Amino acid sequence: MQRMNGLLVGAVFGAVFVVVNAQSPLNSVTVNVLRVVAVLAAASVVAMWFATARRERPTAAGPRRNMFGRGYLIIVAAEVILLFGGIRLLAAWEQPEQMNVAWVAFVVGVHFVALAPVWKDWGIAVPGAVLTVLGVAGLVMAATSAVTWVPLVSGVLSGAVLLAGSVTFGWRGMTAASPRGVAA
Repeated sequence: MQRMNGLLVGAVFGAVFVVVNAQSPLNSVTVNVLRVVAVLAAASVVAMWFATARRERPTAAGPRRNMFGRGYLIIVAAEVILLFGGIRLLAAWEQPEQMNVAWVAFVVGVHFVALAPVWKDWGIAVPGAVLTVLGVAGLVMAATSAVTWVPLVSGVLSGAVLLAGSVTFGWRGMTAASPRGVAA
């Protein structure tokens, strides 16, 4: 269930990335479609979370590993410091506001890569690496005439990666937990 909690958080943040960053220069129809798809994807993860919670029963299989232990807390604390400190520095350096989106994608991506060995789950390193690259791309773009596309590249695409990962791993978790290997 802890893994599903993580997927739920990823889906919510993925939807927020898309909803907040789907904007101009995209046309309004595209913006609305992206936002609806993001919310529906997040809602599907919420449904999977409830279905998994309903099916799981406590067992006497022994203690479960706490995903949210000391290593996790250290990484999240560093993430918060980097996020807010970096945004404050970018503002102090009078950088374009779009650079904040790229910075957030970069830091969130690095946070997932750092969590992979802590959680012993290399599956989260893949979306982490993709978010990191999308963040770096946005940081580079912010220094060019392509600055208006940073929210799409670093925001919407990062959100799509989080949502796709959450839906994919959520579905895999549901089918693996199902009695016959098929989602209920």
